[in-house]
Amino acid sequence: MKNLYINTRFFFTLIVVGVLYVFAFFFPFLMWVAHITLLLCFLAVMVDYLFIFNKNKGISAQRILPEKLSNGDENPVKIDIKNNYDFKIHVRIIDEIPFQFQKRDFLIEKEIERGKNTFFQYILEPKERGEYNFGSLNVYVSSLLGFVSKRFNFQKDANLASYPSFIHLRKYELMAIQSEFLLGGIKKIRKLGHTMEFEQIKEYVPGDDIRTINWKATSKTNRLMVNQFQDEKSQRIFMLIDTGRTMKMPFKGLSLLDYSINATMALSHIILKKGDRAGMMTFSKKTENKIAAENKSGQLRKISEALYNIKTDFFESDFNRLYQDVKYSLNQRSLILLFTNFETLDGLNRQMKYLRGIAKNHLLVVVFFKNSELQTLMHKNPESMQEIYDEIIAEKFEFEKKLIIQELRKYGIYTVYTLPENLNIDVINKYLEIKARGIL
Repeated sequence: MKNLYINTRFFFTLIVVGVLYVFAFFFPFLMWVAHITLLLCFLAVMVDYLFIFNKNKGISAQRILPEKLSNGDENPVKIDIKNNYDFKIHVRIIDEIPFQFQKRDFLIEKEIERGKNTFFQYILEPKERGEYNFGSLNVYVSSLLGFVSKRFNFQKDANLASYPSFIHLRKYELMAIQSEFLLGGIKKIRKLGHTMEFEQIKEYVPGDDIRTINWKATSKTNRLMVNQFQDEKSQRIFMLIDTGRTMKMPFKGLSLLDYSINATMALSHIILKKGDRAGMMTFSKKTENKIAAENKSGQLRKISEALYNIKTDFFESDFNRLYQDVKYSLNQRSLILLFTNFETLDGLNRQMKYLRGIAKNHLLVVVFFKNSELQTLMHKNPESMQEIYDEIIAEKFEFEKKLIIQELRKYGIYTVYTLPENLNIDVINKYLEIKARGIL
């Protein structure tokens, strides 16, 4: 009996019977109508009960989960239900999804023909990394009479880990094959000159660059021969992620740290596909989670596992310690992408000598963020004095960001200044641009 539930249709019927009894005081002939209606109501409940409870396994259901959740992305969860009854049923599905999603109104309703399988799908979008615990999958079944329901309970517990974003890695890989990304149109990266990695000497065909003609080989073979070059590979690319208090700022549910982690995951995938070596480390009061730059088969998994447990703290990051660790641990010239956030020019100037020290031996790219809320204020038509003040303050902060970019460029430090939601594409574009220009 613990799986028996009375539906609202039964209570509505009782209300109708009660109204009939009230009117029977004034119109006595309605008394028999009320008695018959009440009797039919209880008979219908008994028949409905026998229909629903005559089978122990009236339905079979399972929740189909992905192997792991992709943080910040839409993750599909499927539910497969089969109707084993000899009649059409109405089902109400209440899945006990993890508390982190705060979905308290989850409900799926559907009618299933007899002997048929039906698939349902809903979307979960996690906003933080970690463990997610699913409770029971509850399915409430009723017949077409709809007076009572029987609860079926499946898959009492399931644990799922949320890892840095990996769902779109394949999409980024296909885009990077042509060295172009879609962001408000097609951005093509023009290759300038040649890299220094020689591949082979081949016979000239119309369209080859005449500047690559190999005159010695031409004189020996009596045919026009040209040198062919290829993109340099096995270059070291390091991603340094600031885990200090500035990276705690949230935008659209994700912190700047999580945006940086997702971008590191996507960029690492492209780096490894391009034949370069990907490495990373995090820093705040000290450097942690160091992954040496390699191009081995398990490198992406190693980076993903390191990114899984990263959290922000409320300390101001120690760039002096970072400079010392980079100086002694990175012996060869590398491309370093530093994910951090500078809000003021004074904040940058306090760390400038350490950034210049890193840029002296490496190609440094500082990645920092536009404040999307300030961008909204700047492009909003003000209608009151307060909104005018807000717009002026927003423009002041944006101007300070532009001064930060100019100050970094003055010392040969490259920058990526982007909205958090565009971070993945912008950092990959910068990497492809540096590769195309051969400046590493």
